[in-house]
Amino acid sequence: MREPSFLSPARRLAVIGLDCAEPSLVFETLRDELPTIRRLAEEGFSARMRSTDPPITVPAWSSMLTGLTPGELGVYGFRNRADYSYDHVTTDSHAVGAPRVWDLASQAGKRVIVLSVPQTYPPKKVNGELVSCLLTPTSDSDYTYPASLKEELERVAGPYLMDVEDFRSEDKDALLDRIYAVGRQRFEQARYLVTSRPWDLFIMVEIGLDRLHHGFWKYFDPAHPKHEPDHPLAGAIPDYYRFLDKQIAELLACLDDETAVIICSDHGAQAMLGGVCINEWLQREGYLALKDRYPAGTPLRQEMVEWSQTTAWGYGGYYGRVCLNVKGREPKGVVDPAAYEVVRGELKAKLEALGDEDGRPIDTRVMRPEDVFETIRGIPPDLFVYFGDLRWRSIGTVGWGAIHRSENDTGPDDANHATHGLFILRHPRGAPKGGAEEISYLDIAPTLLTLLGLPVPAHMRGRVLP
Repeated sequence: MREPSFLSPARRLAVIGLDCAEPSLVFETLRDELPTIRRLAEEGFSARMRSTDPPITVPAWSSMLTGLTPGELGVYGFRNRADYSYDHVTTDSHAVGAPRVWDLASQAGKRVIVLSVPQTYPPKKVNGELVSCLLTPTSDSDYTYPASLKEELERVAGPYLMDVEDFRSEDKDALLDRIYAVGRQRFEQARYLVTSRPWDLFIMVEIGLDRLHHGFWKYFDPAHPKHEPDHPLAGAIPDYYRFLDKQIAELLACLDDETAVIICSDHGAQAMLGGVCINEWLQREGYLALKDRYPAGTPLRQEMVEWSQTTAWGYGGYYGRVCLNVKGREPKGVVDPAAYEVVRGELKAKLEALGDEDGRPIDTRVMRPEDVFETIRGIPPDLFVYFGDLRWRSIGTVGWGAIHRSENDTGPDDANHATHGLFILRHPRGAPKGGAEEISYLDIAPTLLTLLGLPVPAHMRGRVLP
């Protein structure tokens, strides 16, 4: 039975999502430089939020807003296996098979505004307005509901900047300009929408902070292996946090005193220490056979693999995914199902023992899907690999001739994701107040529904905060 809630509904609810906002920066390092966010935290409730496994934008926002785990959603990243072939497909809005908070609010007759929340392209019907996300192919796409909203928004804020283009770039000055352009437009769109429409629930996500961390972390963090003391870009990260704080203040000025306000992030950030070439390692250990030698940085494609001699292959990204080539499951499988657990256990032990270039331990965590999720839908990888507990990126391309790299294979990258985001709630009637050491991403959807005065469905396993 769900515990009773003492959180009273608010007349309206505004949720401001800051993708990748790092709690140690917001709550500690930069706290005194962010007066708006600090005031919300001091007047309300704040906590670090344990993110999903894996802690990445997709699936984290969808899990936070459905109250379901990635296993229940069957979404394990931006790209997933749709079947047991050797291909991946992009996980767009059609992959989210459960109602999100705004769907439940729409069904209850509440008016909603949804702006740039990940995994909302293509847009679906809501009782209100929806502007889709970074998965939107181009600004020429139909990215709004209703369709007429697109032209209206472009008159106000210009062509849609759905993401920061080329955010893994060596041209840092141009990158910083693009990050600010996206941030300015997102909040300009937000201010316009909340002042031109009736609404009960407003929810937005700003992606620039995530791109900022990837591009500028080494200049800011003295512990980063590539840190350059006194670099001219050392202030890029704190400057942008201060910019966001001002943007939030301007948005709050558009809201009335009866609006509950939430600031939250889906995961945090930390220094990227290097990369592990997962498919190079699988080749070296005899699990993966390629038909030929390939130039460094070649993406692994199924036609490159000698499947009759391949036990497993991997995918790159913020975390590693290892898939076994199982007889009777994959088209050209070779692993006997009776040996599946033995092979999987062997891979897990070897990957966890893999050290850095000098053999020093890096604290890699390897998890079986059933160790992470009670319910598993879709097709997860056979192993989730957090190299260096996510301080090392998974490199999926081949041809490097080495296991370790100091760079990402998709462009310059200073940061990887961390397992905790943040949550701040300021209630219009002054309660609740205080904080908690840690909350769960599963707590977000029940809390939002309660603030909207709506019942929490039985399938949501989180609790109502605080």
